[in-house]
Amino acid sequence: MDPLPHPAPLASKLRNTLVRYHSIGDGEWRVAKKTKDATVWRKPSEEFSGYLYKAQGVVEDVTNRIVDHIRPGPYRLDWDSLMTSMDIMETFEENCCVMRYTTAGQLWNIIAPREFVDFSYTTSYEDGLLTCGISLDYGEVRPNFVRGFNHPCGWFCVPLKDSPGHSLLTGYIQTELRGMLPQSAVDTAMSSTLANFYSDLKKALRT
Repeated sequence: MDPLPHPAPLASKLRNTLVRYHSIGDGEWRVAKKTKDATVWRKPSEEFSGYLYKAQGVVEDVTNRIVDHIRPGPYRLDWDSLMTSMDIMETFEENCCVMRYTTAGQLWNIIAPREFVDFSYTTSYEDGLLTCGISLDYGEVRPNFVRGFNHPCGWFCVPLKDSPGHSLLTGYIQTELRGMLPQSAVDTAMSSTLANFYSDLKKALRT
């Protein structure tokens, strides 16, 4: 098990990585799934042998409230159907923490429940916010779970210029689920999970 990293350099590196992903040209992405709530694209990841996914959709709410529902905190467990538990293990400052969370089985349990330990950081970006994270090799793996690994991932949320009550939410996700899994099952699950994330989030914000 690694010791906890110093938060400031890790946060800075993570932000820079996400901003770089955000500047990748449209031509490098391939559409993986499209729903009324979101479009999901993918491209080969630079971090591991799977894909970097990009998801984007317009959400009717202000930036701060949307990000409060996404980042570690009391809201997330209430509405995210994939997340089954979440504990804040360490808090460095208000916008920076280490959390452990578990996810439900997917695809008729072909993908068994997973556990993740992530460093999470939320910061300003343009007129909105960026909340981002990366997995750490920290803490004991609990029985009955496979420990997954999130390579740099995050959500940009910025208000729409012509409609301030709406925000453009763009996510970058690259999750290494680990364990013995067919890659096609992982790819199917990731695209669907990201599209469902938007519809579940929109329902939660309306309540």
